[in-house]
Amino acid sequence: MNYNKKMSNVRWVICIMLFLATTVNYMDRQVLSLTWKDFIAPEFHWSDSDYGSVAAIFSIVYALANLFSGRIIDWLGTKRGYLWAIGIWSGGACLHALCGWATEHIVGVHDAAEMVGATGELASLISMVSVYFFIAARIVLACGEAGNFPAAVKVTAEYFPQKDRAFATAIFNAGSTVGALIAPLTIPSLASYFRSIGVGNGWEMAFIIIGGLGFVWMAFWVFIYDDLDHHKHVNDAERAYIKQDQAVEQQPATEEGQLPKLGVLDCLKLRQTWAILLGKFFTDGVWWFFLFWTPAYLSDVYGLTSDTPTAQMLIFVLYAITMLALYGGKLPTIIINRTGLNPYTARMRAMLIFALFPLLGLFAQPLGNYSYWLPIILIGIVGAAHQSWSANLYSVGSDLFPHRAVATITGLNSAAGGLSSFLINIGSGKLFDYADATQMTFLGFTGKPAGYFIIFIYCSVAYLVGWIIMKTLVPKYNPVK
Repeated sequence: MNYNKKMSNVRWVICIMLFLATTVNYMDRQVLSLTWKDFIAPEFHWSDSDYGSVAAIFSIVYALANLFSGRIIDWLGTKRGYLWAIGIWSGGACLHALCGWATEHIVGVHDAAEMVGATGELASLISMVSVYFFIAARIVLACGEAGNFPAAVKVTAEYFPQKDRAFATAIFNAGSTVGALIAPLTIPSLASYFRSIGVGNGWEMAFIIIGGLGFVWMAFWVFIYDDLDHHKHVNDAERAYIKQDQAVEQQPATEEGQLPKLGVLDCLKLRQTWAILLGKFFTDGVWWFFLFWTPAYLSDVYGLTSDTPTAQMLIFVLYAITMLALYGGKLPTIIINRTGLNPYTARMRAMLIFALFPLLGLFAQPLGNYSYWLPIILIGIVGAAHQSWSANLYSVGSDLFPHRAVATITGLNSAAGGLSSFLINIGSGKLFDYADATQMTFLGFTGKPAGYFIIFIYCSVAYLVGWIIMKTLVPKYNPVK
């Protein structure tokens, strides 16, 4: 059948919406990482461990919420489910702005200047109370953000045939890179501007403005999205193209409705599930570490605060490099077209290639002795490899599982990533405080640089470990029937 004859392209419009949602998602996550070291920590007397705890609690709640978010998305449907998810996380993002006001009232101080000047027990109290308020806001944010990837992957499975899903996933997943790319150029500048004109301490308005973008997205989603069979702008040619491999990958609709649901416990009994979860667990913390700690790394090791042009340009270049991940999403399609392999086998070949590039991260910290640009470039390459890996890992779920279980398996997948992030964030905070207090040495580095080097080593080898585990559990294409 000639699918290209007068085919509409609604699927790509919807893919752009998924990209924009993921962009907003990651900007909301990054407001804290870009403001805590230079704006929030002086006001609330935070240590690295305090920030690590806030980031870690966000991650573990995100992980737990993902255990249920996929099933909720399956139940609500992608249109309503996505609206609920982004509405909750946008509200949670805006709630951060109230943490300073709430802390002032609890501890009995009058303004931010009085908190900054506090010492002794009062400073400790301010730190403790503010951490709890930020944790509360992060919990709301995490619960909403847990719905993004299950909903986006489910939409991709509904609107793209198997051979195009990794590329479509790479496009919307690139939103995480673009969000991380835009954030350092806008968020510290917003915070600095509003602080300079006397609107709070500046960081509050950064949370409100970035959080408000999600509500704008919701207004467009209501009018743009509808299910495939009822979307008035999808013509027959595009609908046939999207459904070209439906008979192979799922049962007919009448028979599908009679099949028992695949719940979380059912999925956890399968080797395919554990291959995906462990591949995610060993690698996702790498991305979250760079997302949450790169601004602090530049400040701790090179003395560059997040609102300086040099720091902003370094982080911009880092995430600009990760945009190469768009080609990573295309690689499995190229392999399929040239070899005729099934999607799973082609993806695993591509993922092995992506697992090799992070080994360059072993040289990031040593080369930093010559220029801070060198570790940033290498971290950018690791980030590009991660995003390529992640896009294909999400698509493995839709390769191995039927449509009715895609959101559920994606939710479990994201939960494994959240648990990975929890461990690396809380561990990093404690490690950096310990390394700084004891002036620990490791392979020629002392203090916090030694701590960062230890984490970089883990980040470099994690992908090979994850790939070997996946290949061992599911050595060849074996979809769940």
